[in-house]
Parts: sequence; C-alpha cells; structure tokens
Amino acid sequence: MQRIEINRSFPFPVEKLFDFLSDHENLELIFAPARIRRIKDGVDTPNGVGSVRRMRILLAPPFEETVTEVVPNERIAYRISKGSPLKNHQGVMSFSAQPDGGSQLHYVITFQGKLPLVGPLVKAGLQRGIERGLSRLRL
Repeated sequence: MQRIEINRSFPFPVEKLFDFLSDHENLELIFAPARIRRIKDGVDTPNGVGSVRRMRILLAPPFEETVTEVVPNERIAYRISKGSPLKNHQGVMSFSAQPDGGSQLHYVITFQGKLPLVGPLVKAGLQRGIERGLSRLRL
C-alpha cells in the first residue's frame, strides 16, 4: 500500500480553501497538467457526494473519481471508480481553521498499483505534483 500525506498551511480562511478545492475543475491547478471535468453532479450539490470527475493526465487513458463524503469546511473523501492503474484508492482532504484566521489542509491518499512498480512510481510523481500545485494556490 502506498501512502501520500501532505500538511500545508494557507493564509486564507478555511471556508475559502474548502470552496476552492471542492470544485472539481479547480483541481486542475493542483494536479497540473491533468485535465479535470465534472461528468456527474452530486446528490445535493454539483460537487458533493456522488459527483464524478474525469481526469486525463498527459497521454494516459482517462479515469474517474467519485466523491464519497463531504462535510462542509471539514472533509472531502473520494475514490477512483473507473479506469486506472491503481486499486484500493482513497483520497481524503481534511480542513481546519487556524487561530490566525488561516487554514490547514491535511491531505492523505492511499492506493496500490495493479502491476508491480506502478504504485511507487505513481506515488513519487503524484506527491511532487500535488505539493507543487498547492504551493501555487492563491485565492
């Protein structure tokens, strides 16, 4: 099992961070050069539980992620639901307000590769890419 864990503080309120990262299309900034589009609305809100986004990264076949849990300003959980070289994938973004008015993101992704060496290779690239994307975040 591969595990990516990222903790990052931001100078803007948790509500602003949550609103931005809960919008599927905004994730293109974090996962660049991925192309991301919501293809199914959620049960209660467009980007909520049950919503599905399609991701395409470079020349790789597209895959889909489904949002499984949303607690406003606290948590977003999702899983890969179709077409990926990964299995047992789970992503969880946890948000918290900081005393200075800023916010904290704790982001954990776990998964396994379907083939040997796929997991470690994906982990290295994904972690680097997410950290780089989050460092560019300006709201």
